[in-house]
Amino acid sequence: MKSKFYCALILVSVSAAFWGCALGPDYHRPVVQSPERFRFEAGAATNSLADLPWWEIFKDPVLQGLIRTALTNNNDLKRAVARVEEARNQSAAANSAFLPQVGYGGDVGYGRNARYNAPAGVGGTAVGSAQMALSAAWEVDVWGRVRRSSQSAQARYLATEEARRGVMLTLVSEVAGTYFQLLELDQEVSIQRAATNAYSGSYRIFNERLDHGVASKLETDRAAAALANAAALIPQLEIQRARAESRLSLLLGRLPGPIARRPLSAESQMAPEIPAGLPSELLRRRPDVRGAEQLLIAANAGVGVSVANFFPQIGLTTFLGRASPELSAFTGGAGNLWDLGGTLSGPVFQGGRLRAGHRAAQARFDQAAAEYQQSVLTAFQEVSDALVTRRQLADEYGYVTQAVAALESSVDLALQRYLNGKSSYYEVLQAQQELYPTRRALVQVLVAQWLSTVQLYKALGGGWQAAP
Repeated sequence: MKSKFYCALILVSVSAAFWGCALGPDYHRPVVQSPERFRFEAGAATNSLADLPWWEIFKDPVLQGLIRTALTNNNDLKRAVARVEEARNQSAAANSAFLPQVGYGGDVGYGRNARYNAPAGVGGTAVGSAQMALSAAWEVDVWGRVRRSSQSAQARYLATEEARRGVMLTLVSEVAGTYFQLLELDQEVSIQRAATNAYSGSYRIFNERLDHGVASKLETDRAAAALANAAALIPQLEIQRARAESRLSLLLGRLPGPIARRPLSAESQMAPEIPAGLPSELLRRRPDVRGAEQLLIAANAGVGVSVANFFPQIGLTTFLGRASPELSAFTGGAGNLWDLGGTLSGPVFQGGRLRAGHRAAQARFDQAAAEYQQSVLTAFQEVSDALVTRRQLADEYGYVTQAVAALESSVDLALQRYLNGKSSYYEVLQAQQELYPTRRALVQVLVAQWLSTVQLYKALGGGWQAAP
């Protein structure tokens, strides 16, 4: 008994000496190219739009209520939360390998010659027997296999947490974007109805003039066609608006239905202009980049596990129990059982399985490294695209505003000239056909500016914070 105990003690001491060593490469963050400032950024600044929580970005209280509802009821977000919980428990299961695995077992029976270990002299007599034992086993993590497995599980858990943040970021952006599109469609429907009314008034005037022999049938038919074409666009816009409401209802986690909203106004419904911030901070905020790095950490730990599999596994085992050939004597002391020992097992010939597993783990690491680098490049590309879009849309909005003002004046002048007999109807028709599409274009550019800000906010990694 003493010799077994001393052997186990020596095994534990040797294992402790190797405890700080884990085989396989230690993780080091890959070197990435980070510019000093974002492309198309007006000026360098340390503060960033993404530092603000979403309720300080979107000032519309109706929109804020919709975002809160989506963060509570959206099924994609619920699924992401469940995935985080699954990964968290998988990580906890991996960590359990650090502790001894304790189990119990037992059996009881009655019969004749039923057990091969029946005591001598029993013969053909029917006897009862009972056995109960408590066992424990612990793998001594000499080569770091358990530690690398735990690191991998922990990193995958953190990756799912970043994925949840990414879902929140996308959800906030999609709710805001769809809401702004609804406001745009409301205004476009209003403009198109105003166009229909204008064409209807023109048709009425031309029809009266035709009855009095002043206008031609050609002018009246052109006015009727313009009226019909303007009216035909309204059902198309109504379809788009209904689909946008259904899409927003889906994001809110409810059945399709009307969406409460405020009317569109030219005044900004978002926070004041704030710079994009430092490029180095982008990698710290973007959940997709952070998640890709966690998967890279997990893949690196997987390489360590594949290396440790080449080495023997060392463990300690214990056994404590009672056994008796007679049920009536089970409580006596003569049937005590115990054992303390160590185990050693390792591969000799695996047909290339371990070597192939190591190469596969290294290939998974290479994949994860490429995905991480790609996520970094995608992050900078999306920020640059959003910045240049916002800059150019601001210029476009100014030009379209001037065009609307000029066309409104030209419609009034053309109509006066026509009524005074100084021009034909074609001049009026041409001015009207240019005015109303330009008014719609002005609304589209205005909303596109808001959407570009939403995209920049998302590209910078903002919008994921929960409401206070």
